[in-house]
Amino acid sequence: MADNKQETMAEAELQIRRVDFMRRDNTAAHHTAEFQTPALVLRRGQAFTLRLKLNQRLRSQQDTLTLQFSMGRQPCVSKHTLISLDLPSSASCHGWKASIRSEAGLEVVIAVTSAPNAIVGLYSLELKSGRHLLKPEDSMVYLLFNPWCPEDAVFLPSEEDRAEYVLSDTGYVYMGSFRQVKEKPWNFGQFEKNVLDCCIFLMTQSYLKTMDMRDPVMVGRNMGAMINSQNKDGVLVGNWTGEYQGGMAPYLWTGSVPILQRYYSTREPVSFGQCWVFAGVLTTVLRALGIPARPVTVFDSAHDTEENLTLDVYVNEMGKTVPNKTDDSIWNFHVWTEAWMKRMDLPPGNDGWQVVDGTPQELSQGLYCCGPSPVAAVRKGNIFMGYDTKFVYSEVNADKLVWLVRSVDGREKVSLLSVETMSIGKNISTKAAGQDRRSDITHQYKFPEGSAEEREVMDHAFSLLSFKREHTIPTKENLLELLVQEEPVVMGDPLNFSVTLRRKAATPQTITFSGSFDLQSYTGRQLAHLGVVQKTVQVQEQVSSVVLTWEASTYTGSLDAYEDEPVIKGYIMAEVMETNETIATEVSLFFQYPQLTLELPNTGRMGQALVGTCVFRNSLLIPLTGVRFSVESLGLSSSQSIEHGTVAPGETVQSQISCTPVRLGLRKVIVKLSSQQVKEVHAEKVVLVTP
Repeated sequence: MADNKQETMAEAELQIRRVDFMRRDNTAAHHTAEFQTPALVLRRGQAFTLRLKLNQRLRSQQDTLTLQFSMGRQPCVSKHTLISLDLPSSASCHGWKASIRSEAGLEVVIAVTSAPNAIVGLYSLELKSGRHLLKPEDSMVYLLFNPWCPEDAVFLPSEEDRAEYVLSDTGYVYMGSFRQVKEKPWNFGQFEKNVLDCCIFLMTQSYLKTMDMRDPVMVGRNMGAMINSQNKDGVLVGNWTGEYQGGMAPYLWTGSVPILQRYYSTREPVSFGQCWVFAGVLTTVLRALGIPARPVTVFDSAHDTEENLTLDVYVNEMGKTVPNKTDDSIWNFHVWTEAWMKRMDLPPGNDGWQVVDGTPQELSQGLYCCGPSPVAAVRKGNIFMGYDTKFVYSEVNADKLVWLVRSVDGREKVSLLSVETMSIGKNISTKAAGQDRRSDITHQYKFPEGSAEEREVMDHAFSLLSFKREHTIPTKENLLELLVQEEPVVMGDPLNFSVTLRRKAATPQTITFSGSFDLQSYTGRQLAHLGVVQKTVQVQEQVSSVVLTWEASTYTGSLDAYEDEPVIKGYIMAEVMETNETIATEVSLFFQYPQLTLELPNTGRMGQALVGTCVFRNSLLIPLTGVRFSVESLGLSSSQSIEHGTVAPGETVQSQISCTPVRLGLRKVIVKLSSQQVKEVHAEKVVLVTP
């Protein structure tokens, strides 16, 4: 009798036979269906459903169902790493809620809503009924930030912006110069295999405390730190030497996916990266985690190592930059990431886009990272608002001081030649939402150059420093303006600089024009000195012009000695011989490259080869060596690389490419040509892949 009684009681106990995560419905509602991971991916602050198959009907007065979401090795309710929800009565725990949505026979549908400030990361789900414990085979759940949830700190109101800055897996980073902006296609690939897994791994390996994993400010800052290898063997090794043996030259990367996949599989830093690579990978990481993000390029960006809101440049009488006077530098462009979030740690007015820079430039509270710095604070000159805002402010709005170094009676004499208030931070650019075009967002960072408001902000920023400005703008006695026509140069052509000098008075004077130019990397690092040219002329008019010329042979021999894309940069000066009054201007020239074309069908079929042709004509006067075509796209079976040797001047080459689509929808195919002389040209085509 006793045995029969126990058997009857055991049969009466509620047991869970099966759990259905309703993956298709949940991932569609949470905008996570594209993630290539076996775990269920959800966004916090939003309901999701589970369907349970029981051994008997649920009895509201007798039975208890418990859902437990746990994180880490020692989950704890007090630390928000263990969420326990008891049913059938409505349950809540740390802002999480659960209730029974429907019952039909032995099936029960449960609706669970995570807290809008829940810890982001990987959870494990267990279900209990009485003495019975069930851990489903696919019990792992990734919980992400939620830009669709108004209560989440990363809420982004615009659907178009969410589509671009959270869901779009392709885009552009902008490079070149403010006069010749170049777009570089970039595959962010946040939904690709192992990318989200890698991002969550980075969070667990970072300096984040578990409770900080709720806060996009702390997550953004720490992910910026973990992108570079200077901190805890992070993702990328930075390299600006021009020598890339043992790794990939930074300009060869076209996306984040192979970098993150390699890092996740090896747990070792990937070689090599420069600013746009750091920004592209950080944008991928933040989008994968659910934080709206976009890469942003600042042209003529200052690196103010002395943190005094000025950039000091020293030149001699020939216009050649004097080394070892300062560590300040001006980069032709610098790329960082903006992340969208509320700043509940700061006074009102600092929400929205925040600068987060993964490029390891300076230490910030012991880490090589920068930000999050509110763009709104940068615009107002509030340089101590948020993380590293003083440094970011200098990057976009520092005053540039040009100092002339002379030798007088055997002693060095340094005098202030000019103060340039409009040289730093031009054409700040990002991809427009929903369109394949560049959007100029300079106005978000500062008032128009030359306006009273911009100078007032600079005065305000200086007033916050612990020291006063020590420079005053030099008075111009006669020389008013030195202008140089800066046009892109076709590689292999001579360098011709048309120089115009404007004076106050139309009096006869002897003017010596000097120019000194280097072949440089985009950060200002000298690759080769091209020489100095001088020309002395007699002038009488208020406006006079000369042409300074460098033969092509001064630079063509250096092009294949460096793996970075070069720029020609230097100073041109004009000196009045009768008075020694001097004026100078900096000049940058960028190379124009031949075009690459891609012929590819507009549509393709899933699993069937897509065949196309790349066509390239070398219109330059120099041969191109080490020519290589490469093909990459998200949703293709694999990338492809084709060696093509040397392409002579005037020669046209064609290369057939073949790739197989493995995912449906619109897919962008990118073809790139690289060589020792021309580092990169690309073509792209969007193809509709159908079943």
